[in-house]
Amino acid sequence: MNLRQLQQFVALAETGNFHRAAERLHMAQPPLSVSIRKLEEELGGALFERTTAGVLLTAAGQAMLGDARRALVHAEQCRQAVRHACEGTGGRLRLGIIGSATYALLPRLIPSLRARYPQITLELSEATSSEILEGLVARRFDAGLLRFPLLDASGFELLPLDRDDFVLAVAETSPLAARESIALSEAAHEPFIMYPRAKVPGLAALAMVRCQFSGFAPRVAQEASQVQTIMSLVASGLGVGLVAGVARHVVPRGVKCLRLTDNPPGFHVSIALARLAGDASPVVQRFAEHALACAKGQDGAG
Repeated sequence: MNLRQLQQFVALAETGNFHRAAERLHMAQPPLSVSIRKLEEELGGALFERTTAGVLLTAAGQAMLGDARRALVHAEQCRQAVRHACEGTGGRLRLGIIGSATYALLPRLIPSLRARYPQITLELSEATSSEILEGLVARRFDAGLLRFPLLDASGFELLPLDRDDFVLAVAETSPLAARESIALSEAAHEPFIMYPRAKVPGLAALAMVRCQFSGFAPRVAQEASQVQTIMSLVASGLGVGLVAGVARHVVPRGVKCLRLTDNPPGFHVSIALARLAGDASPVVQRFAEHALACAKGQDGAG
């Protein structure tokens, strides 16, 4: 039994006539008769009762019809799934994301992605930038949204999406909270909540370099790898912290973010889409094109 025979069986069952069934199937009537007879022989019983007016389903044929229709539906679904996967418009996309990507980028990106490519199944996993790179190498992730620039980008393709700058998170009880902006050099005497090099080496280096651009090495009071933890420590009065400007979306009570006025020209902390160099996955390519369009404010159109 094959799908072609199931199509012929269903067509004959629905038309009740060999001639009309053959027309629907775009084939001659004799080969259809031969094919149905072989199917009956293979299954070991008559599926149709032949009459002068046409054919009627036997009890065996009635028992088979529902499953035959479902098998054809499933076969068509298989064809569509393969086509979507080959075109990049469907399939599974395992995406590693840093926490700050959920503040503004993903809320812009995901709704339009679902609307444009409903056949893509998106699996999100929160991780640090280092863990995302490791996951790409280990093939646990197909792509990642991570902090950019990287200390070492060899072996990866990076597509910057969201350009951002550091802001200074201070406690609302601090005298600095009376201000809206500040030169980072003016906070040189403050204790800093910094990022641990072991867990988030790229972000730790960016924060340290940013302080050096303002002429000082920060006095590190505490370390934390998550923005929300840094904010909580700042609210507790343990120090100030450098966080990406997008963190303004989730500033907790007791914290204020100050714009920095002495940002070095060309220095930014961004979010980039990362994938393995040479990755030809159609679904990753579609996602990259869509993400870039969304980042440009096109909502994935085009």
